[in-house]
Amino acid sequence: MKLAICFFSLMLIAQFAFGQSLSEGKKLFEQKKMTEAKKILGAVDDDHADYAEAQFYLGKINFEAQKYNEAADNFEEAIDTNEKNAEYHYWYGAACGQEAVSANPLRQGILANRIKNAFEKCVELNPKHLDALSGLVQYYLRAPSMMGGSTDKALEMAKKIKAVDKIEGHFAMMGVYMVQKKNAEGEKEMNEVLKTESNKIEMLIRISNGFYTKTEQYPKAFEMFETYLKKNPNNMMAQYQIGKLAAISGQQLDRGETCLKNYLTYKPTDKEPSLGGAHWRLGMIMEKRGNKAEAKKNYETAVKLDPTLKEAKEALKRVS
Repeated sequence: MKLAICFFSLMLIAQFAFGQSLSEGKKLFEQKKMTEAKKILGAVDDDHADYAEAQFYLGKINFEAQKYNEAADNFEEAIDTNEKNAEYHYWYGAACGQEAVSANPLRQGILANRIKNAFEKCVELNPKHLDALSGLVQYYLRAPSMMGGSTDKALEMAKKIKAVDKIEGHFAMMGVYMVQKKNAEGEKEMNEVLKTESNKIEMLIRISNGFYTKTEQYPKAFEMFETYLKKNPNNMMAQYQIGKLAAISGQQLDRGETCLKNYLTYKPTDKEPSLGGAHWRLGMIMEKRGNKAEAKKNYETAVKLDPTLKEAKEALKRVS
């Protein structure tokens, strides 16, 4: 009897210890201390109640490290332990999707089916899961018909997104219409967004990048940002976007140069385009004018300020 009580007590202690490990591992993950988090989470045994969640966070750690194959294995292990968790299925599909990007054609075919099944299972468990619904839209748009690709199915998913989140639904439907070459219908969706979101620069950038630039409707994009600037004259993101549009389109080069030079007087946050990026765009404007010396100067500054700008490095080689 005493032996049984002692064994039971040890079991409770072990369960508590692993519970603490999960909590500490998640905390370290949120603090971006991935090495420490991985060590703690990896110690959770497969017979413990927290095993699935520990594997889930190990998967997210590997995902952030771009170790997508290992991440998929972690998420699959979490699913095998608890198949009723929608997030596990979504992240498994996401990891397979990232792995597919650089996989050979045969492997891509295998992964494609896993991506589709994972997102569908996620939506089955949580019909309002926007990321999984969006993932299915992209799958149906990109996959060949023999693998289940269908613009009709993509449009059906986009409508489901709209039922959950009207704005995201408009963007999803716009994406489908663009693939169908129905730009007029796509623009109607963007106009619906503008009716309520025209005061949000983030939305205007999404519309510009996702629709007007891709359809080469540059004048409309310029007008959209200029209208915003009239109400928000000090907004540097709008100024950067005008400069970017000029650099890409070759239109309104003087206005684009002015806006980019204004942006260069600003200290952007980590989530905003870098000053190196602004110099890169300014270099593009100079190159379009045929001023290779000034283009080279700006490209050199761009690379110096932001060594991650591969496009600026390539542009520098082009004008050197």
